[in-house]
Amino acid sequence: MTTTLLPFLLALAVVCWVVLLLRQRKLKEKYAVLWVIVGLLIIVLAGFPQLLGWASDLAGFAIPANLLFTLAIFLVLGVCLHLSLEISVVEDETRALAEEAAILRAALDKLTARVEALSVSSGQDGTADGSSPAPHHGDGLQGPRHG
Repeated sequence: MTTTLLPFLLALAVVCWVVLLLRQRKLKEKYAVLWVIVGLLIIVLAGFPQLLGWASDLAGFAIPANLLFTLAIFLVLGVCLHLSLEISVVEDETRALAEEAAILRAALDKLTARVEALSVSSGQDGTADGSSPAPHHGDGLQGPRHG
């Protein structure tokens, strides 16, 4: 009884933790499904340990723990591969966003230079109507004119 109680409680804790992370929106659903399935599988195996013995005999493993470790290794390899793919996608998206931001910054700088050139050519003090020029905020954008 005690040999099945600890794995059962640990698996139940994992499932509860995954549900809590989902509710707090710290874990996405597509990742939570895997962990809920693993937790439920461990709960079933803790409740019926003879299933692992039957599956290991069917798969040709001499010791049921060897089947469990083999499955765990494949699970970890699968998760690593999936996360590597996700990282690759995020890196590509980040690069594309950085390139787009650089293009937009260059266009903004070009437009700011044109506006400043037009301001200078229309009046010595920077405005066409002789009022004081708008304050410069250092980011390439002119602030609102008051007065």
